Amino acid sequence: MMRKTAALPGSLCLPDERRGRTSAPHVVHGVDDDTELQKVWSWLVARPLPVQLTRAVDDAVKYVLDGARTGRFDLLSPEVDSDERASVGTKLQYRVLNELGLYKEPPLDTLILGIPVELKATIRSNWMIPTEGQCEISVLIQVDVARRRHRAFLMRVHRVWLNDGANKDGKRGVAADALAQFSLPLIDWTSLPAEPLIQLTAAQLAVVFAPRVGQTSRLASLFGFLPDTVIPRSSIETVCFGNRDPMRRARQAKDAVLAASGLEVLVGTWLTDRLRAKELGFDLGDDAWVAVSPAKAHDRVDVTPAQLEIEWDPQIPGAGS
Repeated sequence: MMRKTAALPGSLCLPDERRGRTSAPHVVHGVDDDTELQKVWSWLVARPLPVQLTRAVDDAVKYVLDGARTGRFDLLSPEVDSDERASVGTKLQYRVLNELGLYKEPPLDTLILGIPVELKATIRSNWMIPTEGQCEISVLIQVDVARRRHRAFLMRVHRVWLNDGANKDGKRGVAADALAQFSLPLIDWTSLPAEPLIQLTAAQLAVVFAPRVGQTSRLASLFGFLPDTVIPRSSIETVCFGNRDPMRRARQAKDAVLAASGLEVLVGTWLTDRLRAKELGFDLGDDAWVAVSPAKAHDRVDVTPAQLEIEWDPQIPGAGS
């Protein structure tokens, strides 16, 4: 297929007809001359977007996988059908609104500084723009499932900057040349939080997810297979899917892991463990886990007194919680 060359600023653009709106031609403005686009872009980049969008994407992916009920941890697994994968974009929209402190508001998805903005997300190579989104400002989020990363652009998606072919719903993809020339970057490729279960071999997964084997035993195997690896709470819930109180079972596995493998299991919910992990170079947050190898346990990482004192200082809200 021949690559479409983007129309230049100053060209006329005519959006597709849609119910309730009469299309009228208008002049395409360049990125620098589009006042609304610049206002929205300035508002967005003033925020910690890499953190906010990463959190939103990760949460949307985990919501679709529903690991605590299904035992799934990889969107590319054959256990996840194509419709479920495609639903990540829909789930992501509301999570982005929440992260940015925005509301679902007509005429598009939200308003930023009173300017209508569309939110579009895809796990494919392009975004499908509906007729009502043509010639409007869109936040374009792309999730690369295979490489566990995401990026985002801001663009006014003029009809002349969309591909000629449309799907059965009249949606059109963004022309690659137009994206390259006339979008504003919001964040470059940014890694999603690691999913440790993906690191396991098929043989190891068979042990960790073995049917009719107790949770404590399977979790002990998990820690043994992944020493010196931060394991989030969600991964433990996935291993114990369908069972009650997996965190208690994980705590029960601590002594068994130490006896069998010499690994010191630390959990972020316990302050002493969290401080110990920080000394060794692991960030457990409030609820992640790590099984520390003997070699790592003796390879202490220097932590400044201030870094540790913040956990203990009673004057700091939330310290030691």
